[in-house]
Amino acid sequence: MIFAVIGALFFAFVPNFILALVIYWFDRYEKEPKILLGAAFIWGAIVAAGGAFILNTVFGVSVFLVTGSEGASNLLSAVVSAPIVEESLKGFAVLLVFLVFRKEFDSILDGIVYAAVTALGFAATENFLYIYEKGYLASGWEGFWLLVFVRVVVVAWQHPFYTSFTGIGLAIARLNRKTWVKIIAPIGGLFVAMSAHAIHNLSASLGVVLLCLAQSIVDWIGWLAMFGFILYLVYREKKWLTIYLQEEIQLGTITQRQFQVASSWFGQIGARFSAVTSGKYGATDKFYQLCGELAHKKRQLATLGEERGNSRIIASLRQELRNLSSRTI
Repeated sequence: MIFAVIGALFFAFVPNFILALVIYWFDRYEKEPKILLGAAFIWGAIVAAGGAFILNTVFGVSVFLVTGSEGASNLLSAVVSAPIVEESLKGFAVLLVFLVFRKEFDSILDGIVYAAVTALGFAATENFLYIYEKGYLASGWEGFWLLVFVRVVVVAWQHPFYTSFTGIGLAIARLNRKTWVKIIAPIGGLFVAMSAHAIHNLSASLGVVLLCLAQSIVDWIGWLAMFGFILYLVYREKKWLTIYLQEEIQLGTITQRQFQVASSWFGQIGARFSAVTSGKYGATDKFYQLCGELAHKKRQLATLGEERGNSRIIASLRQELRNLSSRTI
């Protein structure tokens, strides 16, 4: 049994941690703080997963006491309680970043990153329970490996996909001046997350093989579409760097070569790699991170105005870049 517990923990957490690293990799030009992403993952794994387990259990027991039907309890828990409770608890972590660490919430891609990492933490804990309880305890090692395949491969991206809509909604609100958008966008994002979650759970709960297969195909189409959207967002951020850093060459904030490196992901990788051998990694890494932050702040100044002192922040970033310029690759 101890090997089953260890195996379940491994296949629950390691793959999801790797997927979180994939998400982090996509955030190329202005990466989010590792400590915040780590906190988001932990929130998903402990707070959101633990809270969801309690609330979903209470809901299921209440339905059973009212209806006397275990089937009704399971179906309503999966289709009603789980989407509402789980997406709310996961989304709350993204909302905290949005409210408390607002300066780190610079783009739609940031919203997706925080949402996806939180959801992967949640999925890790949920996968452990599925693999161990519904897999090993229910059907031995055969059930164990079946659930590993289902949770790690077949539905690997389901929770990040759902919760990404909440992150997108909050990001749209963050980057828009209109009050009605700031209200509607987060609510709409959360509603889409809950709805997509509910549709998936309904198909799975009905237990019809062809329906489950069709739902899996729809899931993967949705995930691939989100992947394409992320690639577009990465391309758009590259374009922003090219536009907003061009002026910094004339101002003497950065050199022409630094501009070319900053606006190229491969260029940044090469610069950081070279900096490792020259002892300049820390300064180089921070320099190109600040380039990304400066481009975002200049865009926010252009689209949102002063907001919370954007001009002051831009001036501070420029000075930091000038101070670091001679110590970078």
